[in-house]
Formats: sequence, structure tokens, C-alpha cells
Amino acid sequence: MADIKDPENTILIELKDGTVVIELLPDVAPQHTARMKELARAGAYDDVVFHRVIEGFMAQTGDVAHGKADGDTRRAGTGGSDLPNVPAEFSSLPFDRGVLGAARSQNPDSANSQFFICFADVHFLNGQYTVYGRVTSGMEHVDAITRGEPPANPDKMISVKVAADTMPAAEGPEAEADAAGGEGE
Repeated sequence: MADIKDPENTILIELKDGTVVIELLPDVAPQHTARMKELARAGAYDDVVFHRVIEGFMAQTGDVAHGKADGDTRRAGTGGSDLPNVPAEFSSLPFDRGVLGAARSQNPDSANSQFFICFADVHFLNGQYTVYGRVTSGMEHVDAITRGEPPANPDKMISVKVAADTMPAAEGPEAEADAAGGEGE
């Protein structure tokens, strides 16, 4: 797994083939970053399918209302959370391979819970959608997501967590130094 520099702003998405590590960009899109962490901490993204996966473009997921794998996913992609929509936070960051973007309707201020991860550079989206993260590890697992609009048998996010919530309290350089010192020999 990638070296996690900022656990509070890192998302871990467990897929069938392994973990995808996403560095969120709170300085670029603070409201989108906060929303993703809020929904991840609530477990809302767990078991949500990838409902729109286009070869050479992106994999879209995050419909927490209609996208649960154990439900009727025919409406996946039409809903969001029960929280208010998030206004656009456009930036000059390009939509490159591995970028996390906010999915929305025609209204730029309609993003809610859905997001997508780019399979390739898709610069025609630049300045029109919010960039709020990037894959730092596990892109090969994103590349393996089943394609389709919708896929006949969609893959799902098994779990989505904020990295800070998965780490033991005593982790970091100080804990490593303590461990190296040994215990009551």
C-alpha cells in the first residue's frame, strides 16, 4: 500500500481485487472532501455498485440511495444521499488518469454522493467538474472493474473508510521507536 501522508484526508476503498488508496484534496475542494469523509464514516458507501463504467473513460459509483449491491440496482446512478447537494468547487487541476471527480447532473451545483475515477486522461472535463482526489495506490484494481452502462454484474465497493479511522492510536515514528526498544527483557 502507498505511504499515507495525511490519514485524515485519505480514503481506502476495498474492491474485490484489493485496496485503492485515494488522497483527498481538501485545499482544492474542501466541501467535496468533507462530504466523502462524512459518508465513508457513516458506512454509506459500503456495498455500493459501480453503475457506469466506460472503457477508456471512467468508473462511476457512489449512489448511496439506489446503488446498494443487495438491493434493486436498476435505478443506480439516479440518487444520492439525504444530505444537501454540494456546490461546484472547480479548479485548474486536470482530469488525468486516477483522478477522483464529483459526478453531477447538468447543474454544476448538484453533486452529492456520486463520484468517478478516471481510467485515462480526460481533459475535456477540465473546469467543468470538481476534482477532489487522486489514486495513489491500487489503480490496477480500478482498471479491473467490470465495464458496462450498467454492467450486467457490477462490481461494488466492499468498504470505504477514512484511513485515520483504521490506524491504531500509537502508530507513527514514536511508536516505531518504542517498538524498537523492546519490552521488559
